[in-house]
Amino acid sequence: QVQLVESGGGLVQTGGSLRLTCVVSGLPFSDYALGWLRQAPGKEREFVAAISAFGEATYYADAVLNRFTLSRDDAEKTISLQMKYLKPEDTAVYFCAVPSRPRMFAKAASTDFYTQWGQGTQVTVSL
Repeated sequence: QVQLVESGGGLVQTGGSLRLTCVVSGLPFSDYALGWLRQAPGKEREFVAAISAFGEATYYADAVLNRFTLSRDDAEKTISLQMKYLKPEDTAVYFCAVPSRPRMFAKAASTDFYTQWGQGTQVTVSL
């Protein structure tokens, strides 16, 4: 059974930083691309960032490009999202997500790419 457990969310002021971590179990971790999605109140879930199997490539949403950095640690079976220069519009529940099959990555910038996700972690950015 695949499990994804997010942590690291919290309340931060505009311009601040947070680091989100996701621990993954139940699948051959290094073979899978992984991503972060987010959902703000009253809005649809949206893509944030993705990293390919073995960390060879990354995608970022335009809204977070040059502010967020996604990395993976295959030994620890974790991915981490370093978020800097946070803005109020970054406020959302952030979900770690995985696709249904290994080695897929071409469509990782689409929310439809992902078939499982965790419970989420709340990020709130105050003015």
